[in-house]
Amino acid sequence: MSRRSEEAPIRARVPADIERPDRLAFGMSGRQLVILAVTGLLLYAAWTAMATVVHPVLFLTGAIPVAAVAFLLAVGRRDGTSLDAWLVAAIRHRRSPRRLVPVEGPVIPAPAWVQTTAGRGDRLPMPAPLRLPAKGITPDGLIDLGADGTTGLVAASTVAFGLRTPGEQNGLVAGFARWLHSLDGPAQIVVRAQRVDLTYLADRFLTAAPGLPHPALEDAARAHVAFLDDLAARRELLHRQITVAVRSRRGAHHAAHTQAEAVRAFAGCEVPARVLDGPDAAVRLAASLKPTAPALMPYTTTDGGDQR
Repeated sequence: MSRRSEEAPIRARVPADIERPDRLAFGMSGRQLVILAVTGLLLYAAWTAMATVVHPVLFLTGAIPVAAVAFLLAVGRRDGTSLDAWLVAAIRHRRSPRRLVPVEGPVIPAPAWVQTTAGRGDRLPMPAPLRLPAKGITPDGLIDLGADGTTGLVAASTVAFGLRTPGEQNGLVAGFARWLHSLDGPAQIVVRAQRVDLTYLADRFLTAAPGLPHPALEDAARAHVAFLDDLAARRELLHRQITVAVRSRRGAHHAAHTQAEAVRAFAGCEVPARVLDGPDAAVRLAASLKPTAPALMPYTTTDGGDQR
């Protein structure tokens, strides 16, 4: 047995709160300290202004709830988000329109005989324009995000990690780590699972079976159709589609270079990958906006693309 196969697999502890902000003082972040400091200054200013006319007990009665709310906003969290950011997002969601329509310019106003309103009631609310982050897709597949830069998409396949020896696993992990360390901008790995519909392939095989040149081939095709029907009845099959998005603020050329570097890095990890061009990127983005759409039975080519 080679020495490489006897290596122990690499294990690293990755904290769950890897994006936690730095603690500056008293175990609190800068955001938390600012909230408490501003609240303390406002309370002190209010006490200075009302000290001669308000009894201290009455002032404390009103100041304690204010301080408690500020402390809760500073240290509270909900669904992994700080409470102040969560409340801001909730207010924005509450005030944002619910009916959005894809239009280039402003929404055409309703006729005068239609009663519309932006608030509650029996009258119809006016729709608002749907503004997506993507401004457009180039023929090369680069997504223009306006002020946020340019994003490129890479379609990646999977690798049988658990079937490798510890030494081979260490090599795959090291190759993936090299790609992570080479990143100079944001990157996102999206894994989308879809239910696989086997009836598409079964119908194709059943239709083509009578035209096969030998009766044994026809019998084999029909047996395979029976196997697919049985497999679909007994198991819930899933197809995982992996998309790597890399974003750059340095222009389209740098985004394309980052795409190519990602493909080369994944090839070193024995992961088939390819750059998505314009039509493929548009199809993948459209599919992401309709996550419940049924998927046909795909198969993966050697370049990481999904064929149907």
